[in-house]
Amino acid sequence: MKILQINHVALHVQDVAVSERFYRMQIGLDVIPRPDFDFPGAWFRIGVDQELHLIGNRTTEVQSHHRGTHFAVLVDDIQCWDEHLSAAGVQRLPVKTRPDGARQIFVIDPDGHWIEFCQYAVGI
Repeated sequence: MKILQINHVALHVQDVAVSERFYRMQIGLDVIPRPDFDFPGAWFRIGVDQELHLIGNRTTEVQSHHRGTHFAVLVDDIQCWDEHLSAAGVQRLPVKTRPDGARQIFVIDPDGHWIEFCQYAVGI
């Protein structure tokens, strides 16, 4: 018995349409089919077989911070992502390098959820 991987991350959002547009247009995630739940939401593919699930009708404050609650995606070219995010007008922190050499960009979505874009250093 073992855990294989993270299957999905779920974020509670206030306005599904606004968040869906952000993740589709500015972050570039592909929308995937979602079961016909009795509450609003949207699902996206991350990488090969992981997902982001948006759950609508958030009414409480988001508790997220780049050094606290966030989720991270591994990317292929942090410099290209930095240029893309800048051109797309995404609110973010500057690229920084971790002590192990990995490079990171932290962005914030329309609800205040922080997302880390990370590229490992060569050899990691």
